[in-house]
Order: sequence, then structure tokens, then C-alpha cells
Amino acid sequence: MAQPAHMASAWPDEPVPLSLDTAPVPEYGTGSLADLLPTIAAGLEVPGFEHRIAELTPADRNCVFLIDGLGWEQIKAHPGEAPFLASLLGSSRGGTGRPITAGFPATTATSLASVGTGRPPGEHGLPGYTVRDPAIGELMNQLRWKPWTPPHAWQPYPTVFQIADTVGVHTAQVSSPTFRDTPLTKVALSGGTFHGRLTGEERMDLAAGQLAAGDRSLVYTYYSEVDGSGHRFGVDSDAWRGQLMCVDRLVQRLAEQLPPRAALYVTADHGMIDIPFDEQSRIDFDEDWELRAGVALLGGEGRARHVYAVPGAASDVLACWREVLGEQFWVASRDEAIEAGWFGPTIDERVHGRIGDVIAAAHDDVIITASVNEPNESAMVGVHGSMTPVEQLVPLLEVRS
Repeated sequence: MAQPAHMASAWPDEPVPLSLDTAPVPEYGTGSLADLLPTIAAGLEVPGFEHRIAELTPADRNCVFLIDGLGWEQIKAHPGEAPFLASLLGSSRGGTGRPITAGFPATTATSLASVGTGRPPGEHGLPGYTVRDPAIGELMNQLRWKPWTPPHAWQPYPTVFQIADTVGVHTAQVSSPTFRDTPLTKVALSGGTFHGRLTGEERMDLAAGQLAAGDRSLVYTYYSEVDGSGHRFGVDSDAWRGQLMCVDRLVQRLAEQLPPRAALYVTADHGMIDIPFDEQSRIDFDEDWELRAGVALLGGEGRARHVYAVPGAASDVLACWREVLGEQFWVASRDEAIEAGWFGPTIDERVHGRIGDVIAAAHDDVIITASVNEPNESAMVGVHGSMTPVEQLVPLLEVRS
């Protein structure tokens, strides 16, 4: 299926200069992860929501299966390992199969918050893997929630699950028991009941049962191992392909158990790209005096950096990063990124200071590591975060009973 019109035009066949005008802004409002649950909720007649994704039609029972790290491009490239998922790329099973956009940055904490709240990053306030907490002037890891901060002060909006639950929709989350009480779950995915199951098979069977538990239902389930294998071994590894084969069977298992009047939506939080281990592909911030000059904190992740300048140095840092990285990264000031809509059409006041003074989003197959301060992240083979198709486009695959 064709890419969304705006994004298709942003990736022409011929190379283009890396002006900010060429950065492919996510399809907030019509085709992003933040639009999925509001569209489902509108179909369930939950007050306050509107239909945003045109292709989706209402169903009484709805399940969202989010596969961490499995982008649209990865499914297209591996039909042999994922025959069932590949069969859903079109409309052969009575549903829709198209890419939607993750949102910026294309990273787990940001995307899960976008899914659960139905809001883009500029509103829900998780605009990166690590971002500065203006209240204390330190980086806050929004996936691991370190240093700890009151969850609902950081992200105050109710989730779509919570709102749906208040009007009688049967809502449930089926995931690993590890995630039951995490702050990220509380602010992004809570509402109704949480059911922890260790294996993917148990989750699929329980998700099908939860779907059937109400005349109107909204169920969320999750699988993380595809992402983990990609980070450790790369998306070109046998280990990653094995996980893809496993999750393909899980999707089919759930699809074959759908109760009547149900829709299953398979999606992801981001895609992934392998970056070679060489000096040209991995730029080490901790060893680069030019990039470090005037920088107080380096946030985000390798392909989507938030750069926080020392007071008075923001313009100099912007000029330096553009000079050093401008042929490989889209480099924007905070105001330019906000104006361009990278984080959504609006930015809440509490979120403004969390966004870097400078934002660097990778265009080429390159990453900014930090070998001293981020040794684990710097050792990853597969990475994500930016706005390239392989990272930004995630599947929206549908099966109906």
C-alpha cells in the first residue's frame, strides 16, 4: 500500500539537501499512533473522541496488539519469516493493511504514551528516551523512570482506557507481570484491569477471552522480545528472525480466537535499523570536543538527540552541530522543531523545557553514541528514534471476525 501522501513526498527518489523542510513530519491527526485509540473509542461511542483514521470502521470488540520494535519495513522485507503478518499488509482478510507513523521520536516510551493517551508527544510530555526535567536540571529516563518523579505530575492526562472504562466499555491490558505497576504503565496504559502473563501464548489466549468478556471491549496486549533481539543482535540476525517467526505465530493464534464482532489491530511503537560499528557510522559524543562544546546535557538517544546547552550557548551549539552533522542529520533548534510540528501541532507549557535546545534527527545510517555515559546504549546493534521510513513507519494491520 502506498505511504501516506505527506510522507511519500518527503522521501523522494533523488537525494535532497538536509534542510528542515525535507524532514518527514509524522502524520499527527490522521495517521499516527496517537490517532489509533481515539478512532477505536469513537467507534465504541465513547464521548469526546472523533474518528481520525479514515480506513478504520467501528467494531464492538477491539484488541490492539503492539509488537515492540517491528516496523512496517521489517514486515515487508521478511515475508518468509512472517507469512501471516505479510498476508495482512493488503486487505485480503477483510481489513486494512497500511503504515502509520510512530511520532517523533520513534522510541518506546514516547510511542506507548501516544498510544495510550491518544495525544502526541508535545501534549503527553514524554518527548524522548531521556529528556531534561526542568525542575531539577537533570536527565530523566522516561522508560525506566529514573530519577523517580510523581507519574501523574509528569503526564497528567487520562488514558483512553480510563475514559472508556468510565462509560462501561470492558477495558483490559494483557502484558508481562513486570509492567503491572511501572510508572510508564500508570501514565500511558492504565484503565480497567491489568492481567500479567509470562508467555506470549498465554497473553494471546487471555486477550481473546477479555475481548469476549464485554459487549463493548477494548483490550491491549504487548510483546517485547522482537525489540530486544534487534537491539542485541540486529534486525539482520538469526536471533531477530527467530523472534519474528515466533510473533507471527502469536498474531495468528490470537486472530483465530477472535470472538464475534471483533477487530484485531496489530501495530508497533517503532521500526529499527542496524548501524555498523565503525567511526564513520558511530560518532562518539564523549570523544568529540566540537560536539561537546557548550553542551550541558546530552539527552534522547543515538538517532534522536536532545541537546541541552549551557546558559547563553544555545545558538553556538546549534551552529556547531549543523556544521559538523548537517549532511547526516536534520538539526533544529527547539523553536524550529516545534514550529515544524515534530512533536505534534501543540506543545503544553510543562513540556516546552523538556525538549532540547537543539534536536538532531538522523537521516543517514549513522548514530551519535556516548561511550562513557551511555555504554549499554552505545553497544546496541539495532537502534531507532528518527524520522526515516524504517524507524518511523509502523504497521496498522487488521483482522476481523
